[in-house]
Amino acid sequence: MIFARDIGIDLGTASVVLTLRGKGVVTREPAVVAIDKSTGNLLKVGKAAQRMLGRTPGNIVAIRPIHDGVISDYDMTERMLKEIVRKSTSSSMFKPRLLMSVPSGITEVEERAVIDIGLQAGARKVYLIEAPVAAALGAGLDISDAKGHMVIDIGGGTLDAAVLSMGGVVESESIKIAGDAFDDAIIKYIRRKHNVLIGQTTAEELKKSLGCVFPRPETSYMDAKGRCLMTGLPRVVSVSSSDILEALDEVSQRILDTIHQLLERTPPELVADISDTGILLTGGGSLIWGLDKLIESSTNIKTHIADDAELCVAYGITKALDMVGDMQEGTLNLSRRNQLRH
Repeated sequence: MIFARDIGIDLGTASVVLTLRGKGVVTREPAVVAIDKSTGNLLKVGKAAQRMLGRTPGNIVAIRPIHDGVISDYDMTERMLKEIVRKSTSSSMFKPRLLMSVPSGITEVEERAVIDIGLQAGARKVYLIEAPVAAALGAGLDISDAKGHMVIDIGGGTLDAAVLSMGGVVESESIKIAGDAFDDAIIKYIRRKHNVLIGQTTAEELKKSLGCVFPRPETSYMDAKGRCLMTGLPRVVSVSSSDILEALDEVSQRILDTIHQLLERTPPELVADISDTGILLTGGGSLIWGLDKLIESSTNIKTHIADDAELCVAYGITKALDMVGDMQEGTLNLSRRNQLRH
């Protein structure tokens, strides 16, 4: 008899990471699907579909079905998950249990949509865990005691900041400002300064090469190719790390405001703990140069980036799969488990 493995999925705006109980991370794919508009057929998923972004003929469209951390296209998300689960797991007589990460600020409607997606993708039961809780577990933090910890998970579409204690979320703040917002800010800046329109892929390359939210010791430069808005012809412009610092100023200020608001709502005892334990940054968006330095200079709290920050949530989901038997189906259960027992 073949038993299905318990599956964990970090369902993000930029990527989908699938983990298996006992094996860890097995698949990481961009959250992109390519479909034929005339037939509705799903053509490509993940990396193959991502290569089509901005390059498809009229009848083929490459889309991101998850926007700002929430499902914007239910049908495409369901088909994407089914395909990723099918490619990553062997056939089984039994449907697996599925644990999925969600933003801490998720609404009941959005929560229900994620659960339904999981069931439609082939799970027999669906469990949810808040991304900051999973990130803390993945980074190796002990959040089970009464000591306070602050975790800020910055993905592609959502920044999730939470104060954790006693195994749960005490206070949290979630905003639709994250990695994609950095890209958009760079596109707007290049357009405003040079009258040149660059694509999302070029903006991401600039972010990775020159991106910074805190002054770099040395200024770096990179050429960016785009379309001149005056002539409609290709044009190359030179962009510096100082340009990117200026471009990202508004976004980084929004992030600081969010952190300050969360600290203001946090009980004084836990703020005192956080001043000792520090602030932990996870997620791909946390890797932009100088973000830890910016937060530390603004809050006077030691801030560090987790090892393998991009996969912290997925690692935490893998650990949480061992506790799935204690969870209540369809709830943000790991963080509420202690409260439910009392």
